[in-house]
Amino acid sequence: MNRSETHIVTEFVLLGFPGCWEIQIFLFSLFLVVYALTLVGNGAIICAVKWDPRLYTPMYFLLGNFAFLEIWYVSSTVPNMLVNILSKTKAISFSGCFLQFYFFFSLGTAECLFLAVMAYDRYQAVCHPLHYPIIMTQRLCGTLVSLCWLIGFLGYPIPIFFISQLPFCGPNIIDHFLCDMDPLMALSCAPAPITEFIFYTQSSLVLFFTLMYILRSYTLLLRAVFQIPSTAGRRKAFSTCGSHLTVVSLFYGTVMVMYVSPTYGISALMQKILTLVYSIMTPFLNPLIYSLRNKDMKLALRNVLFGRRISQNS
Repeated sequence: MNRSETHIVTEFVLLGFPGCWEIQIFLFSLFLVVYALTLVGNGAIICAVKWDPRLYTPMYFLLGNFAFLEIWYVSSTVPNMLVNILSKTKAISFSGCFLQFYFFFSLGTAECLFLAVMAYDRYQAVCHPLHYPIIMTQRLCGTLVSLCWLIGFLGYPIPIFFISQLPFCGPNIIDHFLCDMDPLMALSCAPAPITEFIFYTQSSLVLFFTLMYILRSYTLLLRAVFQIPSTAGRRKAFSTCGSHLTVVSLFYGTVMVMYVSPTYGISALMQKILTLVYSIMTPFLNPLIYSLRNKDMKLALRNVLFGRRISQNS
């Protein structure tokens, strides 16, 4: 079948969240504030890591890059969602929809890889403290960060390209606030089980392997923490590791429900809420989670946000 004869959909309609105009204005204001605070919070972490000499360590280097990733991750969905809330047509172009689909999944994959790399860093710091400066060199950190970005963005072009070549004859209404896999496949006029299988297999492998590695790293790490003789040392290790585990639990918990477990019994509204948690709330909460339990980061953020002079001797 010729694609030019069957592909008559030139745009999609993103229904977003239901409700009257007053509710839409409330949601617009809420998401706008959350988005602005997300940019400010993660931007402050990037500036703190760059400007405060006390944070010139592998852990904070990775955290700064992770904050940079979070800014792009939340920006792949929220600006378009804000425009759609106020729009009467709520339309997104065909190419715009698949571009959002690509960036959303690529950045999400990069986030999984970053969380695994950060777990590796914490494992080395706690379990091999004497060899840590030798292992986690600036070169290795740069290589790991580059691999996270490359693997994230090189993993999905081919599957998403094949999905975009499927015939979309109509209807073109997506009951979501972003272009996601399940709604797009539901609108296709022709089944594509192989493409769908490859896409979900790839996504599941990324999720499972990174999650299994993170859990293994923290199992070994916690075992080492309990062997630390000093109470202060154990408290500090629990503080930095607890922050990371909180982020991992929040992100992976909702993502696994959406993309690994069957979603047939989950309502469209609940799918939107779950997507909100890992795509918007997690980037918003990350600066709070990482700063509230970390004295060095808390002090550096005060210096950045309130303009206090950084003391290099402290």
